[in-house]
Amino acid sequence: MKVKVGIVQDSPVFFDKDKTIKKVEQLTKKYAKEGCELLVFPESFIPGYPRGFTFGATIGSRTDEGRKLYSEYYKNSVSLESDDLKKLEKLSKVQHVYLVIGVTEKQNANGSLYCSMLYISPTDGLLGVHRKIKPTGTERIIWGEAAGESLVTFDTKIGKLGGLICWENYMPLARMAMYQKGVELYIAPTADSRDEWTATMKHIALEGRCFVLGCNQFYTKAMYPQKYQAFVEDAPEDICPGGSIIVSPLGKVIAGPIFNESSVLTATLDLDEINHSKLDFDVIGHYARNDIFQFDVKNQPEIQTEK
Repeated sequence: MKVKVGIVQDSPVFFDKDKTIKKVEQLTKKYAKEGCELLVFPESFIPGYPRGFTFGATIGSRTDEGRKLYSEYYKNSVSLESDDLKKLEKLSKVQHVYLVIGVTEKQNANGSLYCSMLYISPTDGLLGVHRKIKPTGTERIIWGEAAGESLVTFDTKIGKLGGLICWENYMPLARMAMYQKGVELYIAPTADSRDEWTATMKHIALEGRCFVLGCNQFYTKAMYPQKYQAFVEDAPEDICPGGSIIVSPLGKVIAGPIFNESSVLTATLDLDEINHSKLDFDVIGHYARNDIFQFDVKNQPEIQTEK
């Protein structure tokens, strides 16, 4: 089976949820017309990854200014109980394209924010949500931690989908949780634009014998609205140059990495290459040594099958 994918490396309308959703709609319509069956958007694309912000928090104290900024971020985050999700589900259905979108998600029940990845099907709507199980560094100020039930995977008409967000991909056991479900299209939205990230994407593809879709924003300091400029005055102009990439199950780069521009990487992937790649290595098959090693993930759901 072959599937055409698109990896969106672009910028949100920062901290403006409604305008960013409209941008998602525009990009989706354009690339659906070009035959893309799956579109992937970066980490916290809606309403934007707040790189450089401290939210007024240092060890032992927080500022009122930081609390107000957090409140603004909260108001522009995505609720799965609102029309935000309905808009995205309708977009997926009308354009006949699967969407995997990085959002900052607010949960009305507890008032917390999570760095989330929404999986949306053109036939089934929201398939499920992966929430970051370990925010990196000072991300922990603004994002909560999810648990094993967040390690979701989906068996769809375009292949088995799953993945992790940003530096979760450096957690070997989290990767193994994805591999053991037989993920074929491994999706890795990120905010990491280092050269080392390219090596990580190649390693995961080679280790997991899966296609890896690495997706990052392209963002410059000048793109921040004027009212936020003071928060990043010491940051470099090229605050996030990108690095989006598509890698084959043998660790070969199919497209990218691209830097310093807004673009959409597209490629047609032949899922038969996954079986071909397993002749000499299969992390969950003939290389697994289940007689020696045992692996168990608490509360990880079984792979969900699309209707």
